[in-house]
Amino acid sequence: MLTIDINCDMGEGIGNDELLMPFISSANIACGLHAGDEHTMKQTIEAALRYDVAIGAHPSFADRENFGRTQMNLAPEEVYTLMMDQLVTIDRIVKECNGRLHHVKPHGALYNMSASTPQIARTIAYAVRDFNPNLVLYGLSGSCSIIEAGAIGLRAASEVFADRTYLDDGSLSPRSQANALIEDISQSIRQVLEIVNEKSVTSVKGKKVPVVADTICIHGDGSNAVGLCRRVYQCLKESDVRIIAP
Repeated sequence: MLTIDINCDMGEGIGNDELLMPFISSANIACGLHAGDEHTMKQTIEAALRYDVAIGAHPSFADRENFGRTQMNLAPEEVYTLMMDQLVTIDRIVKECNGRLHHVKPHGALYNMSASTPQIARTIAYAVRDFNPNLVLYGLSGSCSIIEAGAIGLRAASEVFADRTYLDDGSLSPRSQANALIEDISQSIRQVLEIVNEKSVTSVKGKKVPVVADTICIHGDGSNAVGLCRRVYQCLKESDVRIIAP
């Protein structure tokens, strides 16, 4: 049976985390820099434990004003420290809740820079491995994040998106572009089915781009997040796909 993960970014103050939990298998929890705080981390971790959802860290640049979506040119040692500090914080809270940290998925600009910049990807991979070599690093399918994690023996999960459009090179359309977000649920479902059945995604220019899909992301702050998540979950179940964290 084909297996795949459904992940969602959570603990960001959107207010729909509890509604999304039944339809996902892993949660990426904000670590306090782009959103959230220790209270929201604990709250979200406890909800994930109730629903048997894998708990992940969602570290970011220290950029609360722009929700972590502004690129920052930090030295590798600064990126390493940024990652470590956030992992230490969330891991402590997870353990206080009698849970276990399962994965790490960088957020926003940090995620995008890791996908396209080998040095940042390498630094993030080393930070995750040094913190806990058993953690899974979530990264954009086919990107530097996946390549650099593999190069140091860190397990990585190739991520695809239900609610974002793609460029011809397999990268995500920048949020600055009008067509970056998919807000029509039917279009998202078509994209998910194409990814699962054909192992490819159609770019905004109509090119078929090969992808590896270990985990499908649905953004919790999307306008139709709960409805989309429910439909993706149902659609995969109907297609005899087992939904489980990597």
